Formats: sequence, C-alpha cells, structure tokens
Amino acid sequence: MPLVTDDEMNMAFAKTSPHRLKALLALALLSALLSGCGVNTIPTLDEEVNAAWAQVENQYQRRADLVPNLVETVKAFAAHEEETLTQVIEARSRATSIQIDVDDLSDPQMVQRFEEAQAQLTGALSRLMAVAERYPTLQSNQNFLSLQSQLEGTENRIAVARRDYIQAVQRYNTELRTFPGRIWHRLLYSDLELRQPFQATTENAQEAPRVEF
Repeated sequence: MPLVTDDEMNMAFAKTSPHRLKALLALALLSALLSGCGVNTIPTLDEEVNAAWAQVENQYQRRADLVPNLVETVKAFAAHEEETLTQVIEARSRATSIQIDVDDLSDPQMVQRFEEAQAQLTGALSRLMAVAERYPTLQSNQNFLSLQSQLEGTENRIAVARRDYIQAVQRYNTELRTFPGRIWHRLLYSDLELRQPFQATTENAQEAPRVEF
C-alpha cells in the first residue's frame, strides 16, 4: 500500500472546509476532555465489581464441591453422627440453591439471603470439624487430611475474594456518590445502581471453619 506523503496530507487538509475542520478539532478536544474527566471511570469500576463477584462465587462453589467427599469420608469413621452430617448436607443444598447474578448485587435482600445461606454452611462445617476431633482414626486418614487441607485453603481464598469484592464495591459506590462521578452517573450511566457490600449476618460469620487439629 503506498504511503501518504506530507504534501498529499497538506493538500487534504487544505481541501477540508473551515467549518468541518473546526468540528473535527472540537470533537478531538471534547474527547480529550472527557477522557481526562473520568467519563470511563464508572464502567471500569463496574467491571471490577463484576470480576470480584465472579471470584467470590468461584470460591464458594469450590467449597461446596468439597462437601460431598468430606461428608462421605467422615461418615466412614463416624456413621452415627448422622445429625451433624445431615446438617452439613442440608446447608450445602441451601447455599448452592441461591444463585446471584451481577444485576442482583444491587438488591440488599438477595445479597443478604446469599450471605445467610453461606454463613449457615460455614457453621455446619465448623460443627463437622468439631465432631471429627473425637475420632483419632479419622484424623489420621490421608483422604480426610487432604480434604481438610483443601477446605482450609478454600476458606482462605473465600476471605480474600470477599475482601476484594468489598473493596471493589466501595470504590464503585464512592464514584457514584462523589464528583465528578455523580454527574456522569446522572448523565450517562443512570441505569447502574449502587452495589451491596457484604454484611455479617451472624456472630463470627466472617470466620472460617476451624479445620486445624
């Protein structure tokens, strides 16, 4: 493809009408001003919230996936602990039945339901680990030790994902409430709503299940 020479470019500009040239320059100036005033900040922060929430869901799902094998392993050594095992299974069922997409993150009731269900599973797993302490043969079982280690790691990942989500929501909500984000929100992004951060629903709900023996 032949290159455009400087002379050809100058001729093209010369043929451009003064009104059109002014319009192009004004458009370029407006684009520069808008990009420097944070017009893209809100959608950028919105995407950060969505990405952070996806990680929260991934880590909670990772924990839910560990529960069936954990229950079966404990059952093999403590079959008569039926009540505790049933509580864990039921809590997992409730936790996985509540699905939240990004549009629901502006609904405090939906977020609260999700949190309560996950907190119930956290409590049930804590009770299961307390039961496991009474069975030395279970504590020395390699499969159980592996699941215990995976659960502990997952709880740590959940804590990190929750922290990142809370921080992302804080940045996003602050942008919508403060200048100049408040103006851009009203003019261009009025369909975007404030997002709900996590709130502790029960005492010690933020604590991971005790899995260390």
